Amino acid sequence: MAQRITDSGFKDWTEERLPNLKGKVYLITGGNSGIGFEAAKMLGEAGASLIIAARNQEKGERAVAKLNETVSGKVHLVSLDLADRASIESCDKQVREITTKLDGLINNAGLMQTPKQKTQDGFEMQFGVNHLGHFLLNGLLFDLIEKASGRIVVVSSIAHKYGRIHWLDPMMDKDYDPSKAYCQSKLANLMYALELNRRLKAADTGVTAYACHPGYSKTSLQSTGPTGFFNLLYKVLNPVMGQDPKQGALPTVLCAAGKEARPGGYYGPQNFREMRGPVSDALVEEKALKKDRQKQLWEMSEELVGFQWDKVLK
Repeated sequence: MAQRITDSGFKDWTEERLPNLKGKVYLITGGNSGIGFEAAKMLGEAGASLIIAARNQEKGERAVAKLNETVSGKVHLVSLDLADRASIESCDKQVREITTKLDGLINNAGLMQTPKQKTQDGFEMQFGVNHLGHFLLNGLLFDLIEKASGRIVVVSSIAHKYGRIHWLDPMMDKDYDPSKAYCQSKLANLMYALELNRRLKAADTGVTAYACHPGYSKTSLQSTGPTGFFNLLYKVLNPVMGQDPKQGALPTVLCAAGKEARPGGYYGPQNFREMRGPVSDALVEEKALKKDRQKQLWEMSEELVGFQWDKVLK
């Protein structure tokens, strides 16, 4: 059974509630398009400086140019391929050349229902990019977030409700299914965010973690990943069911900078089974709340990426 884990006291959060963000710095993975771009735009128009992490240099440069038309803060571009550890480590170095602190790191980039593929490090592509790549990036950049007592935002999905962690075969080598792999990665996102916030609080770091989902938003996610039947299905559903990317980005912006967001909270649209509509506390499936499983996922992730968070959560 799904439940709300916070009662944040609002029913329809919008970007008009944002405080002045001048002097703040936010890193957004996949900030060159879709939800990430719209979130970056809202934060930048509120005064924040932005670091857009993009895999495609040309698309990233176009996004930066477009952002510079409306935002008041500085906009920087860094290269990031979450399917490649070397690129993640390079991104860490690039960010440090730009800033000495991060007020927010938004884990937005992702893949959806892709054919069976592996990352450069041998991970199933969706689990590797959506979860493990961000898990490592957050750890590497943690000291910059801690300097600002900043926020880590993890973008999950209503698809987490249909996911399960394949503990004995997390890379789904034996029985790969694009949708099952996607749902697993989105469940992992939410479990990670909740476990992360608990560990941050226990370590008294000043950093807080939040999770959110964009509902069903019309972005390139539905066209660049799925193939065959699903690709055709989304072409039909997007115009009818999908909401505007800007509306879909509101939960992300709330988590990144909204004063109303509560640490450890989960936020998203409220209407039509959380596919669209006003933003407030979202429903979390019971399986995502099991603390022993959250801990198990955390430890498995540390082992897979070869990064121990204990060295930064001092």
